[in-house]
Amino acid sequence: MLNKIIKLGQKRITKSDPNDHHHHHHGGVTVNHASRVNPAALTPPTSTSSSSTSPSKQEESSSLTLLPIPTTIGVLPSLKDVTASDRPNLFIRKAQLCCFICDFSDPMRGPREKEIKRQTLLEIVDYIQSGSSKINGNESMQQALLRMVSVNIFRPFPPSSRQSLDPEEDEPYLDPHWPHLQIVYEILLRYVVSNETDTKIAKKYIEHTFVSGLTDLFDSEDPREREYLKTILHRIYGKFMMHRPFIRTSINNVFYRFIFETERHSGICELLEIFGSIINGFALPMKEEHKLFLARALMPLHKAKCISSYHQHLCYCVVQFVEKDYKLADSVLRGLLKYWPLTNCQKEVLFLGELEEILEATQNAEFQRCMVPLFRQIARCLNSSHFQVAERALFLWNNEHIVSLIAENRNAIFPIIFEALEKNIQSHWNQAVHGLTANVRRMFQEMDAELFEECQQQFSEKEARTEEMEEQRELIWKRLEAAAQAGGEDMVVVN
Repeated sequence: MLNKIIKLGQKRITKSDPNDHHHHHHGGVTVNHASRVNPAALTPPTSTSSSSTSPSKQEESSSLTLLPIPTTIGVLPSLKDVTASDRPNLFIRKAQLCCFICDFSDPMRGPREKEIKRQTLLEIVDYIQSGSSKINGNESMQQALLRMVSVNIFRPFPPSSRQSLDPEEDEPYLDPHWPHLQIVYEILLRYVVSNETDTKIAKKYIEHTFVSGLTDLFDSEDPREREYLKTILHRIYGKFMMHRPFIRTSINNVFYRFIFETERHSGICELLEIFGSIINGFALPMKEEHKLFLARALMPLHKAKCISSYHQHLCYCVVQFVEKDYKLADSVLRGLLKYWPLTNCQKEVLFLGELEEILEATQNAEFQRCMVPLFRQIARCLNSSHFQVAERALFLWNNEHIVSLIAENRNAIFPIIFEALEKNIQSHWNQAVHGLTANVRRMFQEMDAELFEECQQQFSEKEARTEEMEEQRELIWKRLEAAAQAGGEDMVVVN
């Protein structure tokens, strides 16, 4: 398998069709967005030298571009042991050496090559850390560095052995290549965060295809890799302003594939964490693009079965939108009601917690637009036989802002909630829910005694009508039974 990858890396790739949106070429890698198991082809990066470059520089860039991925690996002199004028060429050779991909499927295979590459990567980290201007002043060194990063990190993922991953119960998958991958990610991170990195040069190599590849890597099942990716992509978003719209679009596309196609992705939590900080920086008035993202991506994320793995960050993003623009509260609350779970009680508890945070940022005008369907749903939660759902719904009355919204609109809300409270008092099995219900009922009574009496009278009349209808129904059945018994052999009585 290794020989096939090496041979593939030595081939020249013809220029891709600009209309082909399924495969992207960058820095020695082809990233396939359609599948996590299709092999990635490793190709040399295309030269970015302008036509005005001197012949010597063109020759140097061309020779660097055409260097194949090495088939063997050997020890090179230390960067500290050569003269300053020889270090750039030696650095490029070391970066080229680190394009060699070691086989970690067998721990006993090639230990010498693995250690040589690890030590070389560590030396590159130290060299960057000691003074990044050595690299940032030399475009060939940066090209070699980012090509090495691309060859190492852009790779096909192995087929997942698990249909679903529960982060609280299942052990996370740990990539066997991590001893090398970690150092490569550290190199990329230090390059990106360096204050001396020239974005005009770096953007030639950290471009849309590179960013798209990073976004695809969030599907890695190794949480250590996703943590590095989260930090790096967020730093790229902050440093390369020209990439910001594309990064948002790439993340959106991951969400869309997860929601409408696969319902399976390992990095939704980390991508939402990135977006949480992005939303925090949105300027007002908010662009229509951002509102569409809220409606088409964030709210539909509530319908996934595995929402518990990323709900905390999803909730933070949604609340950030409402805090930025209070007029969005109505559409957000209606979106939450649209995806409200019917049979998943644990998910319902999460929704109630998110509902409280949204209502805390909601003003009265937006609250009035959706309060009727909202409190009908809350009333159903109050009567839930699952005590955690009923208890979490009753905890809403511990929030002063929510109580103030209810008090201002009590004429509409009391009649909806009163029946649910009375049913809990009469028949709920859980004592904690029974006690909390009594407290909320008492709060209503103190808030508006006259309205409370009116609701109580209406409830009593409704109960009386229900009992009367039940009695009439039983009487009709008794008459039918008597008629059947008197009807002789032609009548059939079913007990």
